[in-house]
Amino acid sequence: MAAPELTSLRSPRVVAARRLAKRSFRGKERRFLAEGPQSVREAVEHLVELYVTPDAAGRHADIVAAVHAAGVPVLTATDEVIAEMSETVTPQGLVGLCRFLDTPFEEILAGRPRLVAVLAHVRDPGNAGTVLRCADAAGADAVVLTDASVDLYNPKSVRASVGSIFHLPVAVGVPVEEAVRGLRGAGVRILAADGAGDRDLDAELDRGTMGDPTAWIFGNEAWGLPEETRALADAVVRVPIHGKAESLNLATAAAVCLYASARAQRASGGCRSVTSS
Repeated sequence: MAAPELTSLRSPRVVAARRLAKRSFRGKERRFLAEGPQSVREAVEHLVELYVTPDAAGRHADIVAAVHAAGVPVLTATDEVIAEMSETVTPQGLVGLCRFLDTPFEEILAGRPRLVAVLAHVRDPGNAGTVLRCADAAGADAVVLTDASVDLYNPKSVRASVGSIFHLPVAVGVPVEEAVRGLRGAGVRILAADGAGDRDLDAELDRGTMGDPTAWIFGNEAWGLPEETRALADAVVRVPIHGKAESLNLATAAAVCLYASARAQRASGGCRSVTSS
């Protein structure tokens, strides 16, 4: 087997990749890293380069072949180089250098979305990525990260999305007021998810109002949604707690709300196809 092409931690490629751990450099270069076979497999259309250890290239020959077929350069690297690029404790031998892929908010509105997740004041990157994954699984048409939320391309967000970041349109840096105004103008009902909401999700489902185009606003992990954001919504809805649990975490509540809307929409309008972006 040929010797790895990237062997020095001081290589310009390695240094440039490592700098992408910082948000300022990601924004300047409009590049981010995707680690591991699942993320790289989903990222092929957005890759600039792929870095892979010889061992990982053998174990994931199908992924490397797909990257080659897409005309993307593949460079072999030592385990030490991949570890230097990675944010994970145990790197899996593949790191993809990707282009930014966020979608202009106006383009999302033009697509007449029926189900949207709006992340307002979400600061934990793992939660942001997990909600993105939930939205993808529920068949949402888009995700919006407000200007008060975490960076979409934070390595923890990318990892937590498990490839879903590459599947559906995501708008970033949108003020929550602008997001609500635009979605409402596109005929979308705005629901704020809050444990202290005056509407009950079960009651909303029973009432038959959940089949309309809907955007769910999800708030901060610790203190939920501020009153001024709650006031923007058409209704503030709580997920009912039928057992003794004190509350649900953000990602779990988001999954429940998004699936409730998805089920109601399919019941009222038939099963919608889900397409990858």
